Order: sequence, then C-alpha cells, then structure tokens
Amino acid sequence: MTFQSAVFYFFSIIMLGSAAMVVTIRNPVKAALFLVLTFVSAASLWMLVQAEFLAIVLVLVYVGAVMVLFLFVVMMIDVNLAALRQGFADYLPLGGLVAILMVVEIALSVGPAQFAGGKGHGPFVLPAHVSNTRALGQILYTVYVYPFEIAAVILLVAIIAAIALTMRRRPDTKYQDPAQQVNVQARDRMRLVKMPAEPKG
Repeated sequence: MTFQSAVFYFFSIIMLGSAAMVVTIRNPVKAALFLVLTFVSAASLWMLVQAEFLAIVLVLVYVGAVMVLFLFVVMMIDVNLAALRQGFADYLPLGGLVAILMVVEIALSVGPAQFAGGKGHGPFVLPAHVSNTRALGQILYTVYVYPFEIAAVILLVAIIAAIALTMRRRPDTKYQDPAQQVNVQARDRMRLVKMPAEPKG
C-alpha cells in the first residue's frame, strides 16, 4: 500500500465515521460539529486528487458560512430533543437500505476504473500551465452546461418555494399598506382646535 492510498483510507474512514455520527447522534450541536468534520475530511480527499479549488470552496462555503449559520440557528431556537428521539427506530430499516444503495451507487460511479481514462492509475494530471479551476470551468460550462443550468433552475424553484411557504399572512400580524400611506392627506391626520386664550390674572 502506497502512502497516497494510506492517506485516502485514513480520511475516508474519518469521513464515513463522522457522517454516521451526524445521523445517529441526538444532540443537534454535536451533529453539526461532526458534519463540519465530514466536510473537512471530504476537502482533504479533494486535495488528494489535486482539486484544490473544490477543497477550498468546500471549506469556505460550507464550513465557514453554512455550518456557522446552522449552529447559530440551532443554538438560538429551542429544539425539542424529546421529539427528535421519537420515531427514530421506525425509520432505521428504510434509512439503512437507502444508505446501502447510495454507497453501492457511489462505488460503481466513482471507482478506480473511472479515473485516468479507465486505466485505474490515479487521477488525471493537468499540465503545468493549466490550473484545475480553469479546467473545471471549461468542463462545467461546455460539456455539462445543460445539467448545470437545470441544477440552477431547480435551486431557484426551491428558493421561491421556501419563500412562498414562509410568507403566509397571519391575522395577528401588523403590517403597513404603502398605497394608503401615499394617498393620505394632511386633513386626515391633523385637526386644528381653536381654544380661547386664558385672560391674564
């Protein structure tokens, strides 16, 4: 076993273990921290295949922004841990089956035969004058431009759906009507009252 293979298996075991802890641990804050460890291990695997741009994006975007926001939300809201513990065993067989199917699909699609033109000799090495960021951009916006646009449309629909689900009108919520504020007149808001002056004593 080479040093590169040993490092790969080391980070893979850490990533799989931390990912399992994310879905099995009961404390949401600890689950978020294990998810951070999973992202860092995945970034290390990206570095191992010479994809530095994807590794730094994974760390900056997910660990530095998304997970910090998630931790703030989890710590600010009152999470009912008793409700989270209920029904966990009922969904365990179905969740285990889905996890096994996902592992099999990943193993079939990202096996050694998929690298270096199907020879299984490791990742493809780019020339010295071509960065992996440029190669990723060329592949993403030429070969996979239609899947990229479809993913963008799906994300846009998800954003609109999330806004539509949260923007529900509540009867007890006070809100302002800008049209009524613009059309208001001075006589509607102000009333002049004439009062007799008091005589000097």
